[in-house]
Amino acid sequence: MPDRVLAAIDGSQYAESVCDYAAWAAKALGAPLSFIHVLDNHSQVAEPDLTGNLGLGTREHLLEQLSDIEEQRAKVAREQGKLMLEAAQHRAAEQGVADTRTLQRNGTLVETLVENETETRLLVLGKRGESAHQASGHLGLNLERVVREMHRPILMVPKQFTQPHNVMMAFDGSKTARKGVEMLAKSPLFAGAICHVVIVGAETAENRSQLDWALETLRAADHQAEGAIRAGEVETTLRAYKQERSIDLLVMGAYGHSRIRHLLLGSTTTAMLRNAQLPVLILR
Repeated sequence: MPDRVLAAIDGSQYAESVCDYAAWAAKALGAPLSFIHVLDNHSQVAEPDLTGNLGLGTREHLLEQLSDIEEQRAKVAREQGKLMLEAAQHRAAEQGVADTRTLQRNGTLVETLVENETETRLLVLGKRGESAHQASGHLGLNLERVVREMHRPILMVPKQFTQPHNVMMAFDGSKTARKGVEMLAKSPLFAGAICHVVIVGAETAENRSQLDWALETLRAADHQAEGAIRAGEVETTLRAYKQERSIDLLVMGAYGHSRIRHLLLGSTTTAMLRNAQLPVLILR
């Protein structure tokens, strides 16, 4: 049974927020917490073009120097990673999370997270990693790949931690969306928060029935729940509801064929997730 909250940290501006959301989630779920730092061993220094009039001995000497530089760079990266992991563990302890461990692995982030999937209950990571341009309107490439490859819930977090009090789920009545509501109902993650369920579409008997089911399911599990059916363009409508109700966390499902599920990740990343300034819980 997957049981751990797994938090992926690096040297980006999102690291502290990842720690804080992971600690919050671990306490709410009563789960142990693991921090992981992944060292990508792909060479950062390209081998120069040493053709021309340089002698063989000179070429070998320069290649040896490059090898030494790479070895030193890898050593520094390992030490920096260990310090980040220690700091994350200390930060979690200050917030009351006693059961923590740290992992440092070599390889690519996506492959490493997938390898640790079997014991992961929830993955927490920042919207962009340290290699992404901070002014970019795009998600980090690693995040997009992680969402596609992982089969566990993923909490994508912004730069600042805010205790979630108003949670919004875009709902379309599909089998996947209903499963998402049932997952929320069973989870203690949002105990005490108000769960908002929003259907973007016409006010029909079918939509009203679907919304009533979602609200009843959440309330039967002792969650506070509110809902609405709004007509309009999906992204604009959800953004307006978010502002009206001071939503501080979005819940969305990954993949599918409906307009709402395409909103998350289709062939291109959509504007709503790119521009989200609040955490997004991605259900699989």
